[in-house]
Amino acid sequence: MEQFSEAQRDAMYANMFALFNQLYPLSPAVLATIRRHTNIVFFKRRSIILEHGKICRNCYFGLKGMVRAYYIKDDGQEITSWFMKEGDIIISVQSFFTQTESHEVLEALDDTLCISLRIDVLEEIYRKFPEFNFVGRKLTEHYYIQMENRAFSLRMDDARQRYDRLVAQHPDIITRVPIGYIASYLGISAETLSRIRSGTY
Repeated sequence: MEQFSEAQRDAMYANMFALFNQLYPLSPAVLATIRRHTNIVFFKRRSIILEHGKICRNCYFGLKGMVRAYYIKDDGQEITSWFMKEGDIIISVQSFFTQTESHEVLEALDDTLCISLRIDVLEEIYRKFPEFNFVGRKLTEHYYIQMENRAFSLRMDDARQRYDRLVAQHPDIITRVPIGYIASYLGISAETLSRIRSGTY
């Protein structure tokens, strides 16, 4: 585990709190409680943050790095469902909120640095500080809308449109994620994606 100075820790938490305060201005008391009951965690590149079949007990605020969520089909094929990076909440949504076994895997594609918050601590913060429920609701809305947009794109867009939408909305993913994972996320073959990127599709 990397060791950080107090100044470095302050900067990390300031990053997260800036996002929260954009959604709803939080009192010093709730911010102090969050800091006291969370941890800074580090995952090495290619490490598994959450295994298939395990319960997601923590959510993570991404400070550095890229994480992939994926499902494993019966034939062993991996289907990428999401990418999460700096400023994102890293989580297996269904497993975390229902506290049931996860159908997906969370994998660190890069060395990844996060702030970790346990489900029981989150629930206690919700009970003690009603103001933080607003932040939770706005974050849930944000990610639900993203999931709906992705589902719409998979149903309605052709391969080129899916790729163009990804480039427009998340241009950094194109340069930071292997082409095979991007193709899986878009629901197309790596060959098709290569043709799209080369202009021959």
